Amino acid sequence: MILDLHNHSIKSDDGRAKVENYCQWIRSRDIPIDGMVLTEHRQFEPTDYSALEKKYGLVILEGSEVETEYGHVLVYGVTDALMREFDFERLDIPLAEVLAGAEKHGAIAVPCHPGRPRVGMFAHTEALGVPEGVRIVEVYNGGSRENEDQIAIDKAEELGYLGIGGSDAHIVSHIGRCATRFPDRIDSMGELVEALASGEFEAIKPASE
Repeated sequence: MILDLHNHSIKSDDGRAKVENYCQWIRSRDIPIDGMVLTEHRQFEPTDYSALEKKYGLVILEGSEVETEYGHVLVYGVTDALMREFDFERLDIPLAEVLAGAEKHGAIAVPCHPGRPRVGMFAHTEALGVPEGVRIVEVYNGGSRENEDQIAIDKAEELGYLGIGGSDAHIVSHIGRCATRFPDRIDSMGELVEALASGEFEAIKPASE
């Protein structure tokens, strides 16, 4: 099962892709992924995508991307209770609050593009220290430049983190650049959270395999 774990639709302030257009692109270009997770910026407002899932034979799940003093963080398994733990719209949520809230409510928090200047976690660890509680980081990001992914890979190995992949797509043609392979079928956010918690997955670049 291959899922692209980091994407943005027109719900995000800088997203320019409709979800159905992502589906059409995946199918028309035979992109080898089984589905996607939409991680809209600083929000979680679920939409029923079941009709699109059935029409295109794809899994469409929803998480969120929040902003902390350590940079951006993907959150999988968002619930109403988790949203009461911290303000998703803030630009400076303490990472400790995100990690604690996720653990309390059975979610998973994953720092994304951690090798990127300013918005990546490793840009802040020298000044702020290595945060406690991080288990997984995004090591393949479809929007990375130069050596950003390599920094993420090297630091993740050094610190013992697991790694996921996501395209960080904001336009249709970027979907499927990076993804994460799981050994078992995933059809719901609950199953995705369980799979991430198990540690049984690997970051991949589907187009290059």
